[in-house]
Amino acid sequence: MSGEKLLIVEDEVHLAEVIADNLELEGYAVEVVGDGREALEKIRREPPALVLLDVMLPGMDGFEVCERLRAEKVDVPILFMTARSDADDRIRGLELGGDDYLGKPFELRELMLRVAAILKRSKWAQTRATFGDTLVLGDASVDFKGYTAQVGDKVYTLSTKEILILRTLAERPGEVISRADILDRVWGYEAFPTERTIDNFIVRLRRLLEPDPQSPRYIHTVRGTGYRLTP
Repeated sequence: MSGEKLLIVEDEVHLAEVIADNLELEGYAVEVVGDGREALEKIRREPPALVLLDVMLPGMDGFEVCERLRAEKVDVPILFMTARSDADDRIRGLELGGDDYLGKPFELRELMLRVAAILKRSKWAQTRATFGDTLVLGDASVDFKGYTAQVGDKVYTLSTKEILILRTLAERPGEVISRADILDRVWGYEAFPTERTIDNFIVRLRRLLEPDPQSPRYIHTVRGTGYRLTP
């Protein structure tokens, strides 16, 4: 039994109770909140191991809750649950910093599997990288513990996803890592409707870390396959 603390943010009382009962049977400690603003304050005070976050909420919708948490550098894992399941909403939720996105109605067994997968990825993210805490790419130095990149005399803050993408590439230097492998490692492949968002992350990383983003020296695209990091 894991005992990890999970927060369900859902205003449909019956659904919240069903989810909570099933998670508790899996050994998790579960708390339920039905309002977006209340959830935001609770997460700020005591971040749980995972937030199961409905999008359509009273007080403040789930997208705004997630956006505010990420702006405040609160990196608690977030699983969106919503009846709004079109691709644009999925992409928006993930680009705001969500870890997964499950459309309603869903099978409880699938929810349990996704919860377990997110928690597993979160634990990996918290362990020390095989190459240490720092990655040096020419004049750029990435601090994996501090979530920062120093380029010359400037220091930039990196998001959790940017750090994990770099870590995935850096742990296998010189190898071509497929987009599917990156998605599975950082998000969980089923969370992703397209590969567009990962390409957007790579573009931003190149702008920060490459001397010439148009002619990358370190983060290379392998057309039709994925990416390769050459330290």
